[in-house]
Amino acid sequence: MDLIEQFSKICQFDKTMGLELINLKPPRYKLVIDERHTSRGKVSHGGAVAAMMDAVLGVCALSYAMEREMLCSTVESKINYLQPASIGDTLEGTAEIDFAGKSLIVVSAYISKENHKIAKAQSTFNLYPMDKGLKKELEAL
Repeated sequence: MDLIEQFSKICQFDKTMGLELINLKPPRYKLVIDERHTSRGKVSHGGAVAAMMDAVLGVCALSYAMEREMLCSTVESKINYLQPASIGDTLEGTAEIDFAGKSLIVVSAYISKENHKIAKAQSTFNLYPMDKGLKKELEAL
């Protein structure tokens, strides 16, 4: 089973939000904004965009970590909102690793609608060894 299938089975938050993991390399997520994502009228809540951004950044770091039989956790994150999203908009997010050291990874990401960037972010992740029990659990999925 590939990482996308494993991740889809494990991560219930993505299902709740309506996030769809399209690709791992390069990492790509898709989200169609609907009523559950709004804060006022037909405009999406910043938290919905932030949740998508967290997913895009996180899966980029996680796929890097898992290739090395490691896991990662967020140390720091910053987001800039550039334009609003509205009901019916299809958002796409992609990320790339800016820096990978021995214990830290820095990842940058963008979320776009109709090829126009609506948000950008950067996060730092801590790498740590994967527990042997978790490794067996993931292999069993």
